[in-house]
Amino acid sequence: MLLNEKIKAARAKKDILLMTHLVIGYPSLDDNRKTIKQMVENGVDIIELQIPFSEPMADGPMIIKANQEAIAKGIKVRQCLDFAAEMTSTYDIPFLFMTYYNILYKYGVAEFLAKAKEIGITGFIVPDLPPEEGAEYLGLTHELGLFPIQIFAPTSSDGRMKTLAGHGGGFIYCVARRGVTGSRTNFDQSFDDYLARCRKATDLPLAVGFGISCKDDVDILTGKADIAVIGTATIKLVEEKGVEAVGSFIAGLR
Repeated sequence: MLLNEKIKAARAKKDILLMTHLVIGYPSLDDNRKTIKQMVENGVDIIELQIPFSEPMADGPMIIKANQEAIAKGIKVRQCLDFAAEMTSTYDIPFLFMTYYNILYKYGVAEFLAKAKEIGITGFIVPDLPPEEGAEYLGLTHELGLFPIQIFAPTSSDGRMKTLAGHGGGFIYCVARRGVTGSRTNFDQSFDDYLARCRKATDLPLAVGFGISCKDDVDILTGKADIAVIGTATIKLVEEKGVEAVGSFIAGLR
C-alpha cells in the first residue's frame, strides 16, 4: 500500500496520526531497534528515519548532537539502508527517510532512490532541496511511486505554498514556527491562521512538527492537522531516561 493510501486508511480510524523521528545510529542501532518497537507497539503511525549528516541545517541542538555522535561512532549510509530494510520488513507502517541532499548526491540520486524503493521506504523529507533545484529527484520519485514530501513554513507565501504542494506527495510537513527543531511552539491565533493558509493551499494531509512534545500539544492539533510530529522530545527522552521510557511516553500522547 502506498504512503497516501496508508495515511488515508489510518486517518479513517483516528482523529490524528502520530509520526516520530529518530536519528539512525544514535545512541546505537540496537537502541534504535528497541525504540522503534516501543513506538509501533504504542500506536505510532509513521516513522521518519534520519540519515546522519554533518551539517543538519534545519535541526536544533539535540538532533545536531545526535547526528554528530552517530557519525563519530562510524555510521555509514549503507548501514542506514540496511537498518531501514530491517525495519520495513518487521513493521507494517510507513517509514520515511529524512536527510540532506548531499547524502543523495554523493550516493547517486537515481541509485539512492531505487534502493530506497527496493527496501520499502515510501517517502522522503529533504529540507535543503527546493523543487526548483530538484528536477532529477522529483522526476525519479514520481517514476518510482515514491513521495517527495514538501515543507511549508510560517514565512511561506500563499503562492509559494501552492507551488510546493504542486511538487509534493504523501502529505505536507508544516513547520510550526520559525527557527530549528527542539524549542517550544506557541499555539496562538497566528498559528491557527498559518494552518488555515496551509489547508487552503493543498488537499494533501497536513503534518505539524517543530516543538510538539506532549499530549496537550497533540490535543491542540487534533481537528486542525492530520499528523502530529514528535521529534526532539523522544530523542531527548532516550538520552535522559533510556529507551525503556519511550513506550509509556508515546502511549500518553493520545
